Amino acid sequence: MVEILGVRFDELTEAQTVRRILDAIDERRGGVVVTPNLDHLRRCSIDATYRTLVAKADLVVADGMPIVWASRVAGQPLPERVTGADLVASLSAGAAERGRSVFLLGGDPGTAEGAARVLSEGTPRLKVAGTWFPPRGFERDPVESRRLEAAVSAAAPDVVFVGLGSPKQELLIDRIRSLLPAAWWLGVGISFSLLTGEEKRAPAWMRRSGFEWLHRLACEPRRLYRRYLVDGLPFALRLAAWSVRRRFRRRGPAHDGTAAPGGGRDGPVNRCVEGSRPA
Repeated sequence: MVEILGVRFDELTEAQTVRRILDAIDERRGGVVVTPNLDHLRRCSIDATYRTLVAKADLVVADGMPIVWASRVAGQPLPERVTGADLVASLSAGAAERGRSVFLLGGDPGTAEGAARVLSEGTPRLKVAGTWFPPRGFERDPVESRRLEAAVSAAAPDVVFVGLGSPKQELLIDRIRSLLPAAWWLGVGISFSLLTGEEKRAPAWMRRSGFEWLHRLACEPRRLYRRYLVDGLPFALRLAAWSVRRRFRRRGPAHDGTAAPGGGRDGPVNRCVEGSRPA
């Protein structure tokens, strides 16, 4: 485990994450994956409900180069960035190899079905157990909520990708994951739209260099201005300052940020340090 501003991340590559999930499915053990980016990390510092959702997850991997950079500066490097969008494709491919099924829930109208077609075309052996697009406000409508739960339960998939945006997707997963306790649940944001091409993803070089946020800001300036510039940049500076101080303050096991045994695939772990705030 690597602790970043009170949130504990698993030291896993994308390939290792996929293998960890599929091995657990083979052993009939379900779980939840969250992929925090910088905005999610910031939310953990101010939103107790969201912090609890992250703390309850079975796997936490960093979807954000600033988090990876901070871990390296702090002297506890995470191996790489692992995004929800990439996991949809790689986990689906792995699921196909092992005869496992996936379910796509959420997205914009038609994108779950479109993403399922794209995934099936790329991986013909993939078993798509179903898709579901809940109408706006479904979480406040008992009838629509029951329809969603019935659809997921009837499909009985091994993996459920939930593309509703954060924190709505994490809240829904927490509420209904008990319907399929042996399945793995992943919140994947706008990944369905990225797969279908309705949302254009940044070029690979921008993703590798940590500038994907700039691409998204250019595409949706009105919606993302506050997230990236008003909230994000000051928090990124706090994270950078924290990582530098952490590097110079580490003095042995008591300061190495390592979690106690029993986390990850072998059991629950308290991933968020209660009361943690960015320096």
